[in-house]
Amino acid sequence: MSCDDSIQSSIPDYPVILDLNLTSTYATFKNSVNEFIVYDKRINEVDRIGFGGIIVYSGFDLNYYAFDMACPYEAKRTILVHPDTTGLPQVICKTCGSIYDVSNGFGNPTSGPANEVLKRYKTNMSVDILYIRN
Repeated sequence: MSCDDSIQSSIPDYPVILDLNLTSTYATFKNSVNEFIVYDKRINEVDRIGFGGIIVYSGFDLNYYAFDMACPYEAKRTILVHPDTTGLPQVICKTCGSIYDVSNGFGNPTSGPANEVLKRYKTNMSVDILYIRN
């Protein structure tokens, strides 16, 4: 037997390849704090947006965090989380009522039936391009 530190997600692994230009296309998102970009449809042919789409959050710590939009409790491509409209750093699943805190970059559930974090994707900023990958 061995220990495994990886967390198995109820969200299946799908390719994630997304490059966001924070100079032209998403200029207001660059250097923003507590803002979201919802990417639920491919815009470019090369885009790969995971299982349910990608939600990107600009944290209070000036880092960018990317999560799959599929609710881990529901684990269906059609049941997605969306930013809280009150301005809080959280996303909500309207189907099960779960709320996830994204302020720390982990996507922890804070209320509702969910007990699993949101599926997170790697982000890397180079010049003015935010690269999102899995």
